[in-house]
Amino acid sequence: MTTPETEFVSILDAAEKSDAAPRISSRSLPDTLPILGLSDIVIFPGSVLPLLVETGPSLRLIDDAVAGDRLLGAVLQRRAEVVDPRPEDLYAVGCVVRLAKMVKLPDGPARVLVEGLWRIRIRDYLTPAPYLRAHYELLRDETEDSIELQAMLRSAHRQFEEIARMSTALPDQVKITALNTEHPGHFADLIAANLNLSLELRQELLETVSVRERLQKLLPLLNREQEVLTLSSKIQSDVASSIAKSQRDFFLREQIRAIQRELGEGEQGSPETKSLRERIEQAPLPEEARKTALQELERLQQTPPAAAEYAVSRNYLDWILNLPWARETDDKLDLKAAARILNEQHFGLEKIKERLLEFLAVIKRRKQIKGPILCLVGPPGVGKTSLGKSVADSLGRKFARISLGGMRDEAEIRGHRRTYVGSLPGRILQTLRRVESRNPVILLDELDKVGADFRGDPAAALLEVLDPEQNNTFTDHYLDLPFDLSRVLFITTANWLEPIHPALRDRLEVIELPSYTDSEKLQIARRYLVPRQIEEHGLTRQDVRFTDGALRELVREYTREAGVRQLEREIAALARKTTRKIAGNGAAKTPVVITRGLLRDFLGAPKFVSETAGKITEFGIATGLAWTPVGGDILFIEATRMRGRGHLILTGSLGDVMKESAQAAVSYLRSQAKKLDLDFDDYGKYDLHIHVPAGATPKDGPSAGVAIVAALASLLSKRRVRSEAAMTGEISLRGRVLRVGGVKEKVLAAQRFGLKEVILPEQNKSDWLEVPAEARAKLKAHFVRQIAEVLPLALEPK
Repeated sequence: MTTPETEFVSILDAAEKSDAAPRISSRSLPDTLPILGLSDIVIFPGSVLPLLVETGPSLRLIDDAVAGDRLLGAVLQRRAEVVDPRPEDLYAVGCVVRLAKMVKLPDGPARVLVEGLWRIRIRDYLTPAPYLRAHYELLRDETEDSIELQAMLRSAHRQFEEIARMSTALPDQVKITALNTEHPGHFADLIAANLNLSLELRQELLETVSVRERLQKLLPLLNREQEVLTLSSKIQSDVASSIAKSQRDFFLREQIRAIQRELGEGEQGSPETKSLRERIEQAPLPEEARKTALQELERLQQTPPAAAEYAVSRNYLDWILNLPWARETDDKLDLKAAARILNEQHFGLEKIKERLLEFLAVIKRRKQIKGPILCLVGPPGVGKTSLGKSVADSLGRKFARISLGGMRDEAEIRGHRRTYVGSLPGRILQTLRRVESRNPVILLDELDKVGADFRGDPAAALLEVLDPEQNNTFTDHYLDLPFDLSRVLFITTANWLEPIHPALRDRLEVIELPSYTDSEKLQIARRYLVPRQIEEHGLTRQDVRFTDGALRELVREYTREAGVRQLEREIAALARKTTRKIAGNGAAKTPVVITRGLLRDFLGAPKFVSETAGKITEFGIATGLAWTPVGGDILFIEATRMRGRGHLILTGSLGDVMKESAQAAVSYLRSQAKKLDLDFDDYGKYDLHIHVPAGATPKDGPSAGVAIVAALASLLSKRRVRSEAAMTGEISLRGRVLRVGGVKEKVLAAQRFGLKEVILPEQNKSDWLEVPAEARAKLKAHFVRQIAEVLPLALEPK
């Protein structure tokens, strides 16, 4: 096996200086030739190439050829890895070559210089001796004297000249030879030998005897090579331009540094970078943050101030240096003072205050925050946000509020990566920078209002923020450095839990805030709302006075809410009216007294009239209790029947669950008609219609089942439902009354509407104890297990 020698130029020069024999005639060729297998080169007639001969049989062949006529056949192997090729390993077409030079190397191999003479085709091989010998036939070029061949030759000449001009790999001897070659066959062989082609293409061209076909195959190859060299030249030019610009910038920066040294600014750069370096060295940064800041400062020094990247790096360093890595406030862990602050700022909510004080007591004992995240859940206006502020005041910490309502972009929590224009850290780090403390109280408001879209889910980012086991290495996308959030006291608020992501809900300890009772609202108005509105409207206690009767009527007839926001707005309206009246009367000495009678003059007619004021005088009407996000409410179930085909009609914007409750109620009453003395004999001749007023308001849930049963039983037994009683509870087909939620809000609604009795499931007995004592004193509760127990309590006697 023989390979091409890499030291082409040196051996070729040696050959030119040698006295090699002149080219011999084809008539003097012997009948057989020794065959030398070539692993990765194809030799064409007219080409001079160096070879490296390494294997034993090939070396023996070379020695015999040098001792003889120096002629041998060079044939390409089909597989380059074959060391000792056999006849089946070789192509059929090769080239007769003459050994022009041989140099024996000390370690065994030999370097030879061969010259290609003629194409040959192997006819048959002789019996293998030390090396292969074969009979052959010469393959002479099939040429023609035609205009088309001359045109193809000239086109190939032009293309090869262009390739020779652009290529630095072609030797000068090849370029000169190509310019002086006019024979089409010799020129085609010269191109094939020196063009960058695969072995398969070279062998195919060697086997092509027709000169015209050979040029036809070479022309597209020349065109492709020219395009490749043109593109390579363009790439090299672009790279050279880029390198030249980089070198120019480097020299300019070096000159700037030299000028700075002459001005006494040294290697530290401009005064701005010197100031940044001093701040980095003095700031109590973690090791990773300090290392990153110094690297960014080095990048800043290398960046021209006019470049856009300069502002990006400068802003990034500002964020690193201005974050409170170690700054914090000292906690005031005085439980008595904390209890006093909570009582001063909030009326009622005794159990909520107790839980918050327990939370503060744990912090006092452990000297760290490593526990559940508190989530205050309740209707709007009951003081969830202000409770968070009170906790911060109790601890002596700084307070910040982040509104999550409507947030749909994950980057609002984690920040944007610095690759974006105008990128910033997330709201968490922005808040910490604003309060300049690493241990504030941060209130995440309206957690249940977080949304999600194609930009990500902020709730997923909050999983790390609100997990005490993970938030000590919180990594913002912009900062790309771990920041310890474990010292931050997070408190969240929500109106209800259902929309909160389950994994996020699992990290929260839920504290439910109930609706305020009328007496609590009265006390809140007297202690907090009235003084605040008097002050905000420029009044004094000598200018205006609110009577308890006026405040009580304001609560009952002008507001209907779980909290006190609307109540405060109504008080503000009264304060505005009072201010105008005082301003119109001049310097009046008599204070304005807000009485019940004056309410109608200032605010108009009452906005809410109790729907239970009228006595239930018809069959088929029952009073139910409902839970809403803003507190409890009552609803009326109306039932009637008319001639039809036994259909059940349900109206009032009812949900699927409530419709199923109505169907279950009808099925139970039909199955127990005789036992309950109900008229279901002609059921197939009548349609039943159940309607829940306020049809524009969607209603759903199973808790109206008991009220629906009472309304239907009233209709079918001709017994009215007692006007002073309201009821709630889910029913089953077996007549059981099942547990429901929101009992506290429902009972408070019953008390607010002036009802006297409530019928509740036996399983909700524990919830009755959560109802404020004031409401329990005004209401009588009946706890039932079966529907059969409900009807005697709900219906008037016959």
